[in-house]
This record gives sequence, structure tokens and C-alpha cells, in this order.
Amino acid sequence: MLDKKFPQSAAARVDGRLVAVEVRVSERARNYRLSIPHSGAPVLTVPRQGRWSEAEAFLDRHSDWLAARLARVAKPVAFRAGALVPLRGVEHRIVPTGTVRGRVETTQIDDQPALLVPGEVAHRPRRLVDWFKGEAQRDLDGRVAVHARRLQVTVRAVTLRSQSTRWGSCSSAGRLNFNWRLVLAPPFVLDYVAAHEVAHLVEMNHSPAFWATVEATLPTMERGRAWLKANGRQLMVYGLGL
Repeated sequence: MLDKKFPQSAAARVDGRLVAVEVRVSERARNYRLSIPHSGAPVLTVPRQGRWSEAEAFLDRHSDWLAARLARVAKPVAFRAGALVPLRGVEHRIVPTGTVRGRVETTQIDDQPALLVPGEVAHRPRRLVDWFKGEAQRDLDGRVAVHARRLQVTVRAVTLRSQSTRWGSCSSAGRLNFNWRLVLAPPFVLDYVAAHEVAHLVEMNHSPAFWATVEATLPTMERGRAWLKANGRQLMVYGLGL
């Protein structure tokens, strides 16, 4: 909850224009911090014991940094007719079927992969997200089962979420959560994240022993890890413009 002495947002002047910056008060923060999440909206984190005058000065000093980072931020990709969206690493064009009822289907139109999406205009994005979630669930269920068997651990549940910064998480109770956008990436990327989270049931940390466990079930883990590091920010913006 925001402290009354801090506003909920601020304006930073970047290249001659004003940019809205969300203000977040943190109990843990000891210093002022400026960041840009995958959504592309800047966030200024301030310590609860800080002063707004200091926060404003910090924001002003880092306007050049903010300008440089905003120039590299991936733009949201809305699920609209004609948009190109990857499915398991292959770009597909969104094509409305013109019908209200029906299921999302994959096809080829003029030798290009396409996603046929039914429904009214306002409902198509949600229809597509629901379909992606179903595809992601199927892929993740399969790969999680493989890695759980290899590492001899028990997985209680595999669920999907729409996290804005995380690809997966694991609880000590054996419940695994994954970001549905993993189905947009090449299959080896989803496989890596599945192996990563299952390995946490053996080592609930990121120690050398943990990484050795991931590699034991997925010797090619570095391929998926490197891809996600290089392309993860872009992958996160799909569907943000719902």
C-alpha cells in the first residue's frame, strides 16, 4: 500500500516528452530504483522511509537511462486480426473466421501458417488466449511428467498463470506454475522451463547442485536457457494489448 507522502505516479521528461512512471513503496528497499518491467511501463521503487524530494531528484538524474531503455522496450502485440503471433516458435497470422461459434484452429493460407479465430471482435483475443493455455497445458503436462520420472519426484499439480515477469514457480508441496506464453516459444524452451521447475523439487534453490539436477534430466538445458534470456522480454508482450 502506498504511503500518503508518495504519489501513485510521477512524470519524467524523456526526449522532450512526459512519460508516466508508476511509484511503488517498498518495505524492503533501501535505495531508490528505476526499472522497466515487460509491460514497458517504467516503475520507480522507493523505500518507505525515503523522501519524495529525493525520489524526484533520482528520477531526474536517470532520465537519460530511462530514454535509452524505453527505446529498446518491446512493444505490446495485441491479438488482433492480421497480427503475427508465434506458436511453438513458428509465426502464425491471426485470421478471423467470421463466425461467432467454433474453435481456434491452425491452417495454412497462401503457404503461411495461420490461426483461425472465431467469435465477435471483442471476444477473439480471449478466445485465443484460452486456446493457447490449453495447448500450453498439454505440452507442459507431457514434459513435466518426463522430468518428474527421470528425477523420481512427485508433481501434485501443473497450473498456468499470466505472470508478467516469471516463467515458472514451484512450491515445496509439489505444485508447479507456468506462464502460458511458453507455448509461443520453440518447444525446447518450454522443455527447459519444465525441467527447471521440476528440478526445484530436488533442490529448492539455484545452487550448483540445482543446476546439475536440471542438466541431469535435460543435458541440452543451456540451449533453452540462452534462448529465454535473449528473447524472453519480447515473448512476454504478446497479448498485452488485449
